[in-house]
Amino acid sequence: MENKPSSNFLKNIVNEDLKSGNVDHIITRFPPEPNGYLHIGHAKSIILNFELADEFKGKTNLRFDDTNPVKEDTEYVESIKEDVLWLGYEWDNLFFASDYFEEMYNRAVLLIKKGMAYVCDSTAEEIRKMRGSLIEVGQKSPYRDRSAEENLILFERMRKGEFKDGQKVLRAKIDMASPNINMRDPVLYRIAHATHHNTGDKWCIYPMYDFAHPLEDAIEGVTHSICTMEFEDHRPLYDWVIRECEMEEIPHQYEFARLNMTNTVMSKRKLKQLVDEHVVDGWDDPRMPTISGLRRRGYTPEAIRSFAREIGVAKADSVVDSKMLEFFIREDLKLKAPRTMAVLEPLKVVITNYPEDQVEMLEAEINSENPEMGTRQIPFSREIYIEQDDFMENPPAKYFRLFPGNEVRLKNAYFIKCNNIVKDENGKVIELHCTYDLETKSGSGFTGRKVKGTIHWVDAAQAVPAEFRLYEPLILDQDEDDESSFIEHINPQSLEIVHGFVEPNIKGSKPQEKFQFFRHGYFNVDPISSKQEKLVFNRIVPLKSSFQLTK
Repeated sequence: MENKPSSNFLKNIVNEDLKSGNVDHIITRFPPEPNGYLHIGHAKSIILNFELADEFKGKTNLRFDDTNPVKEDTEYVESIKEDVLWLGYEWDNLFFASDYFEEMYNRAVLLIKKGMAYVCDSTAEEIRKMRGSLIEVGQKSPYRDRSAEENLILFERMRKGEFKDGQKVLRAKIDMASPNINMRDPVLYRIAHATHHNTGDKWCIYPMYDFAHPLEDAIEGVTHSICTMEFEDHRPLYDWVIRECEMEEIPHQYEFARLNMTNTVMSKRKLKQLVDEHVVDGWDDPRMPTISGLRRRGYTPEAIRSFAREIGVAKADSVVDSKMLEFFIREDLKLKAPRTMAVLEPLKVVITNYPEDQVEMLEAEINSENPEMGTRQIPFSREIYIEQDDFMENPPAKYFRLFPGNEVRLKNAYFIKCNNIVKDENGKVIELHCTYDLETKSGSGFTGRKVKGTIHWVDAAQAVPAEFRLYEPLILDQDEDDESSFIEHINPQSLEIVHGFVEPNIKGSKPQEKFQFFRHGYFNVDPISSKQEKLVFNRIVPLKSSFQLTK
């Protein structure tokens, strides 16, 4: 599933640029803001930027757009580095926007000297109102005509920390009647008396994203600045900043459709809200669509890369079925994951005609689709556990599992027949008494009578206790006309925890080891909660899905 897809419009652009001599090399960049953990949408962008540069023997920079000290943290910086490396990519250069603060300041001074930027005393609310709307032109700031000399003095005083947060901003002087609202004298710098994770307290004024981002691209010599479609209307401002700041290198911005998925929040702000309000157990909660959450749940980088390549790159918005991502993890694990048995909700079975002190070792394939993985040994004795829902006292028609008087095959073992049941004082079945047929041993060449049901089990004496975490989508999809908060659409059944047993052969399982549990799905050893004395498994995906990849 690692094959790369055919061409897309961005590859065509790069091809044309190289053929025409417009550029002689390719430099892309992945520019996250370190104000949260990356999610599956960022994974698409990472894969796009790194693989586009790699295909044309170019370079990709990892650059942190750290221009807002109020929301940024070194925790996010480190998590982003880890995510990029885990996905399988290595950056050619590691940069921080804060490395360029002095040059950005000097370019802002250049704009002031050219009469193309001014210090404005209007409040954020006043500026918002003066911008106008799509049908109403903006109003000029009363401070718009300050002289270059006065603006230079005020801007220097802003840098020295003489004004409070929000007291003044630096704005571009462009066109308050522009049909593109982004060009109506946008704010370039604001005051923020906050300690920066990289520069400490050296600065108290910080560039806005729309000013900093094009300068960063130009400073680094980025040739193709790829972003999502919501920045399309910002491209004229991007080009204006490059041009009027007289940058030597001239990058170009290109937009593609962001990833939208069913039952999935694609907003760092909303994901942070889930964390802050303790709806989830942190950014790496396996229900989260963050890369760290997907990794903890058990997704592999190979599956995510295959998913991103399959959905492709386009300009038109669309919504991808989240089951498509599940399809790719199944495809990746079906030949890799050892197959074993786990009982999630155990019901004890006593095989009354099996010798009390006898234990035998049965042999089974580790992965029937990949015989090269060899075989495993499974202990079998008089007492075993089966799933509670593999037994019914009064079954409906066409129920082929265990019930009084019926016979089933134990996976990789024998036929057993239910003879008696034991109930507690409340009438709940707590134990079954069965008999086995010695002649029906699996793999022994038995060709006698047939049974319609096969159930899985674990040996009661040697089974290893385990916790199983079963996941459903965290967010229930809502109608377009539904204006309620996304928090109101949290799925109360997004996590179910059950306690059962696994085969003893996986007793020493290490964090992030993956298994296919017969009939239950693919599971991952939780890297945080799992201990040798008590294994914890996250279900990555159920075994089957109705989703089919169409070609």
